[in-house]
Amino acid sequence: MLWLLSLSFLLSFCNAFYLPGLAPVTYCKKGESTENADCKSDIPVYVNRLNSVETVVPYEYHKFDFCTVDESDSPVENLGQVVFGERIRPSPYKLSFKKTEKCKSVCQRVYDPNRKEDKERLKFLKKGIANNYYHHWIVDNMPVTWCYDVENNQKYCSRGFPIGCYVTKEGKRKDACVISSKYTEKDTYYVFNHLDIQIFYHIPDGSGFGSSLESSGGGRIVSAKVIPRSVNYPEKGSPKCDEGANPMGIPAEVKERLKMNYTYSVSWETSPVKWSSRWDYILESMPHSNIQWFSIMNSLVIVLFLSGMVAMIMLRTLHRDIARYNQMDNSEDAQEEFGWKLVHGDVFRPPRKGMLLAVLNGNGIQIFFMMFITLVFACLGFLSPANRGALMTCTLVLYVCLGTPAGYVSARVYKMFGGEKWKSNVILTAFLCPGVVFGVFFLLNLVLWAEGSSAAIPFSTLIALLALWFGISVPLTFVGAYFGYKRRPIEHPVRTNQIPRQIPDQSFYTRPLPGILMGGVLPFGCIFIQLFFILNSIWSQQTYYMFGFLMLVFIILIVTCSEATILLCYFHLCAEDYHWWWRSFLTSGFTAVYLFGYCIHYFVSKLEIHGAASTFLYFGYTFIIVFLFFLLTGTIGFFACFWFVSKIYGVVKVD
Repeated sequence: MLWLLSLSFLLSFCNAFYLPGLAPVTYCKKGESTENADCKSDIPVYVNRLNSVETVVPYEYHKFDFCTVDESDSPVENLGQVVFGERIRPSPYKLSFKKTEKCKSVCQRVYDPNRKEDKERLKFLKKGIANNYYHHWIVDNMPVTWCYDVENNQKYCSRGFPIGCYVTKEGKRKDACVISSKYTEKDTYYVFNHLDIQIFYHIPDGSGFGSSLESSGGGRIVSAKVIPRSVNYPEKGSPKCDEGANPMGIPAEVKERLKMNYTYSVSWETSPVKWSSRWDYILESMPHSNIQWFSIMNSLVIVLFLSGMVAMIMLRTLHRDIARYNQMDNSEDAQEEFGWKLVHGDVFRPPRKGMLLAVLNGNGIQIFFMMFITLVFACLGFLSPANRGALMTCTLVLYVCLGTPAGYVSARVYKMFGGEKWKSNVILTAFLCPGVVFGVFFLLNLVLWAEGSSAAIPFSTLIALLALWFGISVPLTFVGAYFGYKRRPIEHPVRTNQIPRQIPDQSFYTRPLPGILMGGVLPFGCIFIQLFFILNSIWSQQTYYMFGFLMLVFIILIVTCSEATILLCYFHLCAEDYHWWWRSFLTSGFTAVYLFGYCIHYFVSKLEIHGAASTFLYFGYTFIIVFLFFLLTGTIGFFACFWFVSKIYGVVKVD
């Protein structure tokens, strides 16, 4: 338990260690500057894609006919942002440090019901309101949040805010309608055309740089919050956007010319929160966070306890078996003995479809190292939420650069099986599994293109991904395979007989299918709680930041996959069934099937996704995740079982 406590301490330290990925920016009022550092007065406001928890299809900001400016000055997006579908664009909303605004007009949109173009634009806007689409704005590399009260007098801060609220024909109000009790008219769409923006800034205290900031009134932005409202502005006169203003309701059928004014107000407040801790209020405002942490720890303790029990039983039983086998004086006693020693002449017999098994293990090793290195970087803070797109970029680059281990392992395993079609093995390793993933991904991208979504990857980016695959990953796979084939074959501790031994009739529990079904239960038990948070971050717009616990769960997943596979392999060998090669891969790989079942449960019980396109996209992306997870867990079980079988047959005396 000492190593476990030490590991938990280190991982908790990793989770607290934070590298924001961006240097702090100092702001001051226009015309003022600090003595020790330059400061800026204008604060750009960027808009990102709009998405919804009710659909998987995101859209760009201008798709909803909001106020826009020239987008040629948009920030450059990295590979991860493009793959994730982020589209960061400049906005017409202007902020100047400590400059208060009141009902400042941005633009006006006019919709004529007699014009087809206007009807289409208004129809798409109402569709976005009905599907609960959210804005996602960025101020000083911080997401603009919408904070509202939830149960138990707690406050939840959402990354983003709704574009409006819809009251159904039956009078049911959408979640966004909690902003005001005035949104009650049935079958009406209320557009949030006014925003009350609150900017909180911190003035560092102390000597030197901090004192110069304090004397000049400068500071650093620590949060940006918004309160969206719907305001019906009069045709003439100055706009009034106080809280008592009537809302702007759009009926289901618009028969008259409609004018929609967009305005905003800005207020400034000082905050005691330091710049280095400005993400805390977003990460810590998740509801039931204490229960989530307790559930994770409880699950980890249970899984570790079960794993320890399995390991203890295995060690004691094996020690007794090895001692008994090594005390036999002659071969006649050995023939009378039953158990795993009887199959020593067949246990290393090459399996059927050995090339495919070698290819799957090679790609599984590639995914294993990709995940492990990514988690290490995430644990150290390099992939923090402030560094947008860094997680996906790191994952893609690592996967491409880790083609060498895939080719090497695949070649070594295939040569161990006695395979001679080395060219086919290398080609399958480089193209089979990545081709399946890319093929499904391309099909999903076609659906996004058809929907006009911002998540559709541009054709140039697809060419870049193919260039990374064919130009870097494939050559590295060939290099790894070359060195793998140059090495001598792996030597087994016992020789293989020429004539296969007949396998006796098996009981129900030692047959392949029941063993495979049972093998994935324990590994899935250690990840399903963490899986809930991961799925929330992907589909429910929540921020995932518990990389320390994720690293610990990943390590326990490795241990449980290994121990469950070894335990079942031992039972099968004791039943004189020596077909363990494929079974070891499928036993731990079956955890992916339970993962897929959990994703179906999450889709049915937690999400409100509707529409054929969104459903197809959800299960398409789920298939990619499950397939990669199958390769990962299957590879862990295969090599753990191979190590176990080599060890136990290497310590017994075989005549």
